Amino acid sequence: MRPKRTDLSEGELDEVFHALADGTRRKMLQMMAAGPCRVGDFKEQFSITAPAISRHLRVLERSGLIRRTVTGRNHQISLRPNALLGIDQWLRQYSAFWEGNLDSLEKYVLKKKNTRK
Repeated sequence: MRPKRTDLSEGELDEVFHALADGTRRKMLQMMAAGPCRVGDFKEQFSITAPAISRHLRVLERSGLIRRTVTGRNHQISLRPNALLGIDQWLRQYSAFWEGNLDSLEKYVLKKKNTRK
């Protein structure tokens, strides 16, 4: 088992954000969050062609968000555990910035409100 890797390069971040930018791919990820899926499950759920489903799955695979296990002709697709940890880590570096700005805004609004009384 590989150790958890959470630090993503700029290129890897670009791949993940590109994969998440499409609504169909986000819905596919939601389906897989409930458990592994077969390619046929996506064909039943989406009104798009089989080649389009394959293209979406390739984008998700390239981004590292999913893995495909092939047994004979059966392709099982599942979310990669910890796949979003790198994105979470990247987003958290900005949370302190936003929280600080929101705190400053709140203080400013309260100050303005108190000066009007």
